[in-house]
Amino acid sequence: QVQLMESGGGSVQAGGSLRLSCAASGYTQTVQTRQCMAFFRQAPGKEREVVASLYTVGGQTALSKLSDSVKGRFTISQDSAKPTVYLQMANLKSEDTAVYYCAWNEYCGSSNWYLSRTYNTWGQGTQVTVSS
Repeated sequence: QVQLMESGGGSVQAGGSLRLSCAASGYTQTVQTRQCMAFFRQAPGKEREVVASLYTVGGQTALSKLSDSVKGRFTISQDSAKPTVYLQMANLKSEDTAVYYCAWNEYCGSSNWYLSRTYNTWGQGTQVTVSS
């Protein structure tokens, strides 16, 4: 059973940077391993929304997506040897304040990477607070 461990949240002033990590465990990665790992976030009183998603096959990136609200500021990357996915967040804004969740599924595609129901495994969440 896949398990996810998130880290890297915290408090930062507007314009600052943070990096979130999501480490997956519970399976053996091979050259045929497919996995889709994403970051979602949920602010108080708002629905959970996708931030970024990365689909890899055998450790190679097959699909990388960012939501429009974070394009140009956030990047998603992986360390396939670990395997860990990173969300590098720069030029943070107060509206980025939320609990950020890591999510996993074996498959995702261009038609469903942004849907929470695509993912069957979730991390515990980490708080990101941006003060203006």
